[in-house]
Amino acid sequence: MNRCLIIDDELPARALIQMYLENLPDFEVVKTLDNAVEGFVYLQNHSIDLLFLDIQMPKMTGLELLKSLQKRPKVVMTTAFREYAAEGFDLDVFDYLVKPISQERFLKTISKYLYFQEVTQHVEPPKSNYDDAYIFFKVGKEQIKVFLSDILYIEGLKDYIKVFTSQGMYVVYERMGFMEAKLPESKFVRIHKSFIIAVDKVYSYSNECIKINNQKIPIGRMYKQGFLSRVL
Repeated sequence: MNRCLIIDDELPARALIQMYLENLPDFEVVKTLDNAVEGFVYLQNHSIDLLFLDIQMPKMTGLELLKSLQKRPKVVMTTAFREYAAEGFDLDVFDYLVKPISQERFLKTISKYLYFQEVTQHVEPPKSNYDDAYIFFKVGKEQIKVFLSDILYIEGLKDYIKVFTSQGMYVVYERMGFMEAKLPESKFVRIHKSFIIAVDKVYSYSNECIKINNQKIPIGRMYKQGFLSRVL
C-alpha cells in the first residue's frame, strides 16, 4: 500500500486529490493537512511514500517545507503558479501538477510513480560487505548490474542520470534525489545539485572543483561544507 499525505491550504484542492487517490487500488490517504508547519511535524514521526504538496501557503510555503526535510518521500508539487516549477525540480520533486488538476494529468503522475516503483524494486540495499553491494539500473530494455564500488560519480540531467563507472557510463531514467537516498552516506556525497561523487575516488580537490579520473567536477556553494567535512 502506498501511503499518501496531502498538504494544501485550500479544502477543494485537498478534497479533489483525495477523491482521485481513493479511486485507485494500493493508494491510501493517511492524512490531509492545511498548512506546512503541521506537515513538518507529521513527517518527523510518520513514514510517507507520496506527498502532494501545495506551494503557496501561509506560515510556511511548500518549498520551505521541502528544504527543511532531511529525508523526503516522493513529492508531487501542486500549485496554480507555473513559475515555481524550475525551483521545485531543483529540489528533486517527483512531479509538478498545475491547478486545476485534471484527472487525466493526475493519472499520468500516478503512472509515472508506479513505473519508478517497478524499476526501483531491483535496487539492492547496501550490504555489510561494501565490495559485494550492487544496484540494478534499467538501461534501455535491460537491467544492468552495477557494483557500488565501481561507481565514480553520478551526473543529474533532470529526469535522467548518467552513472559513470570504472566499466563505462550508463544513462538511466532516474532522479538524483532517489540516488542520494539509496547510496551509502559513508561512501558517497553530493557536491552539487547535479553531481554525486564516490569519496574514495577523489584524486584532488580545490575550492571550486574536485577531480576524478582527470574529470573536473564543480563543487556547489551549498554543498562545499558537507564535502569538506567528509574529506578532511
